Amino acid sequence: MPTRQFVKYTFLKVDPQWRRLDAAEREDGKREFIAACEDFASDHLLRAFSTVGTRGDADLMLLSQSANLERIHELHVVLAQTGLMRWASIPYSYLAMTKPSEYSQESRLEVRAAHSKYLFVYPFIKTRAWYTLPGEERYRIMQEHIRIGREYPDIDLNTSYSFGLDDQEFVVAFETDEPADFLDLVQRLRGTEASQYTRQDTPTFTCISMSIGRALAALDGEAVAVEPRSPVA
Repeated sequence: MPTRQFVKYTFLKVDPQWRRLDAAEREDGKREFIAACEDFASDHLLRAFSTVGTRGDADLMLLSQSANLERIHELHVVLAQTGLMRWASIPYSYLAMTKPSEYSQESRLEVRAAHSKYLFVYPFIKTRAWYTLPGEERYRIMQEHIRIGREYPDIDLNTSYSFGLDDQEFVVAFETDEPADFLDLVQRLRGTEASQYTRQDTPTFTCISMSIGRALAALDGEAVAVEPRSPVA
């Protein structure tokens, strides 16, 4: 049986003063940051996304995954020692874990790295009334939700669970090459019966997939060439 995984979504915001540093100092900080990511990515899933231009309160997101929670802890300890993190804060951070779904056989015990262009991420909390419904009733309600999702086969869903681990109950991550399809899907899901039991599904992050190196270059306005997609550098 596959091992369940811890999943961590870490959002970084860089102080504008960072861009006023000498280019060599910025490069040193970015090099240290990349080295920490490469070490983790040698035997764990790690992906980088830029939120420059899509959010005003975050610049970069790291998605890390490990069966060992201590390994995720170690990654963030090492990241905090880099020159870049002296100039960065973490405005949003979501910890979750994979588990089988109660409502679908399509759930997974690890986040798959499909490497589409965009990842849409948000924390999710249901109302307490949802959990008082009989199990068969919750199952029935969710089938409409699942059926609509299947009408968008190019959108890949990764749901992880945060009960007792973090403030939210779920972290939902939709991956696709077509933002318009995701917009249409979310609008349609607003009209489902299941939507009546949503307590919170914000903030929502539109994340652009790219290498760590390219995402870091976007922080200080350096020109970056178009490159093949890579999880690290």
